[in-house]
Amino acid sequence: MDSFNLENLVRNNIRKMRPYSSARHEFSGEATVFLDANENALGSPLRFAVSRDSSPLNRYPDPLQHRLKEQIARIKGIPPSRIFLGNGSDEAIDLLFRIFCEPVTDNVIICPPTYGMYEVCADINNVKVKEVPLQSDYQLDLEAIAGSIDVFTKLIFICSPNNPTGNSIYREDIELLLNNFDGIVVVDEAYINYARQRSFLPELTEYPNLVVLQTFSKAWGLAGLRLGMAFASEEVIHYFNKVKYPYNLGEHTQALALEALQQMEQINDWTRQTVEQREWLAKQLAELPVTKRVYPSDANFLLVAMDNADKLFTYLTDTGIIVRNRSKVILCDNSLRITVGTPEENQQLLNALKAYNA
Repeated sequence: MDSFNLENLVRNNIRKMRPYSSARHEFSGEATVFLDANENALGSPLRFAVSRDSSPLNRYPDPLQHRLKEQIARIKGIPPSRIFLGNGSDEAIDLLFRIFCEPVTDNVIICPPTYGMYEVCADINNVKVKEVPLQSDYQLDLEAIAGSIDVFTKLIFICSPNNPTGNSIYREDIELLLNNFDGIVVVDEAYINYARQRSFLPELTEYPNLVVLQTFSKAWGLAGLRLGMAFASEEVIHYFNKVKYPYNLGEHTQALALEALQQMEQINDWTRQTVEQREWLAKQLAELPVTKRVYPSDANFLLVAMDNADKLFTYLTDTGIIVRNRSKVILCDNSLRITVGTPEENQQLLNALKAYNA
């Protein structure tokens, strides 16, 4: 994109700010005596053993997570310099607002129904949100998006596969935005492991205005760690690292993630099982009299339109089965979002729905 200029997008105060420089930022290499960070040299009352390479908990963690990024880089095929790691994807989303959006003045575009944290982060940062709803087939309304863009539009958020609808957004539509929008296009791929559509990661070298979000919370099974990934140009990652808190990821998070990255075969097997269960569950749900429609899904959940979803939600909750009621969300009337569980959990759900119908 010849018209894209990153420096014109970054807030003036962010360009000029001098980032906090921690003791660990100022040191690189190997050492055995650390007298630089005012840590408790006598130790920590806690012990945890993930690997022999883990640092003791009385020491500050690596602020830039070098070893973890190097391992992720090998798996993803993306240089470590193009990777940001945060406290869940939510940290990366919040940083995008703080880096690029002037409060009160600037705006962003979201396409509901979609992930709710985009709007929450906008509200926190006092940034206007322009909502351009998806079309009835849950695809982008490109004409409406183009009509909503103005000189103060800095970010467009695209969730693909989308939450809560489960479908992937047409690749060519996202590429059209990347080629014609002078701001940042954020493609949130939290559910990409379950999708037929390939990731946008290979396109990072082609589009300087592309930011791809991924997470360890879904297919990797590490929601409790709170570890998210953002992939972008080196220039964008520079600003992520400039604005983030110095030690945003703890030692235990980094060590446990490194351990998990050695289990690729297990993760791939779990992903295959989830996709198989998704297809089976969709077929079973579609045969129930209470079901009006099961929407196609590229994620680890199904959006299901049902008769009187509010009443069904209450009934399932009373039986100890928790699903997500999306009935009040635009374009999701009378719909429940149902996560694909274990075979036993999925059967328990079906048994409850059959009992309700009876």
